[in-house]
Amino acid sequence: MAQGVFPLVPRRRVIGLAFGGVRSARRGVGSDVASSREYRPGDDVGWMDWAASARLSAARSDDEFIVRERFADEAPRVIVVCDRRPSLGIGASPLRTLDKPRALLAAIELIGTSARAARSLSGYVDHAFGEPWWLPPRSEHRVEPHTFDRPFRAPADTVSLALEHLGEHRRDLPTQSFVFVLSDFLVPPDERAWQRALEHRWELVPVIVQDPGWERTFPDVGGVSVPYADPRNGRVVPVCLTRREAAELRDRHEERWNMLVRSFRALGLEPVVVHEHDPAAVLGAFLRWADLRVLARGLVA
Repeated sequence: MAQGVFPLVPRRRVIGLAFGGVRSARRGVGSDVASSREYRPGDDVGWMDWAASARLSAARSDDEFIVRERFADEAPRVIVVCDRRPSLGIGASPLRTLDKPRALLAAIELIGTSARAARSLSGYVDHAFGEPWWLPPRSEHRVEPHTFDRPFRAPADTVSLALEHLGEHRRDLPTQSFVFVLSDFLVPPDERAWQRALEHRWELVPVIVQDPGWERTFPDVGGVSVPYADPRNGRVVPVCLTRREAAELRDRHEERWNMLVRSFRALGLEPVVVHEHDPAAVLGAFLRWADLRVLARGLVA
């Protein structure tokens, strides 16, 4: 595997465009042997299994030839759904370790690089201005440069809107296309929208971008004045919480996190968890996800 990419591991064999590097259920040109059969006129001599041919010829006392059939190497489409609500625009600070915009950009760049390594077509959609901004996967273009200056003004239901939009473009997203959904999911996912997307037999991958100290849990800041920035306008105001209020927020955030992970696993989805913006850490999160996919399929890495 090339440096700085992760493998696109499907939950099942994919059927897509015959130009990529993911194993398919369809027979064709590829690296993995699917079965063997007797030679037929027109078969490529390179498919010949000479050892098996020799054994069969000896057993039948006649010239017999066996060829190997292989699974075709095919590439899925890859789509990035980017949540650009105000909460995803929160940067790092002396009290926050995660810069969400940088984490989003690192993830988008990594997904794009990995798609190109697999020779996949990639696309992008967000609702930064309330309307869909859609780059369909029709060429091997880079989607990352288009995302640098996109604002964080999307509505609360932006993920559901994006999934519904993709459902209207089924011709661009055949069965088992990869759809990476990047969000902090502080607005709980609409399970009906996700169920409808799963009915299209896409490879849905939630990518959770949350600050580990302030969103997955909450620090013990009772009795301390903490500067809070409103993500909608950037205004900073001091906030002082009691120890009881801080403990209640911690319990609430941890329960929200547990419910989020449980809801995705109930849908049969294993999320990618991003809690750092460093590109190496983002790569590590996607590699862990890929390893879990491999284990779930019972494959040998």
